Amino acid sequence: MTVFDDGTPAVANLHPDLLVALRRAAAEAARHGVGFVVNGGWRSREYQQRLRGDAVARYGSEEEAARWVATPDTSAHVSGQAVDVGPPAAAAWLSEHGAKYGLCRVYRNEPWHFELRPEAVDGGCPPLYADPSQDPRMQR
Repeated sequence: MTVFDDGTPAVANLHPDLLVALRRAAAEAARHGVGFVVNGGWRSREYQQRLRGDAVARYGSEEEAARWVATPDTSAHVSGQAVDVGPPAAAAWLSEHGAKYGLCRVYRNEPWHFELRPEAVDGGCPPLYADPSQDPRMQR
């Protein structure tokens, strides 16, 4: 598990149901020799805004930054509803098996980003958005 610069564990302030699902999936993955690291979990509004500003600087515009980083008002990380999982083998395992736990990859361009979708346990994960800018939840 990652600890952020301010000492906050990446799983702090996650929605309790997300944390339970993530722990169950991680335990199953470990039985198959795959280890999980939560590289990103809950984020403060200030940290999310800093990430957004860094993305604007890196990609050159708000529009391009929106493909990679949500605003504090729309980020599932700020609400404790999302995690970023690594290493790549863990993200791949979760992409393949996550629906069993209600954990779904949401964006095609972010293979590490997962959100809790309880309905996926019975119906599978919904289709992927190309990137966050295509997600209607990001249009607020």
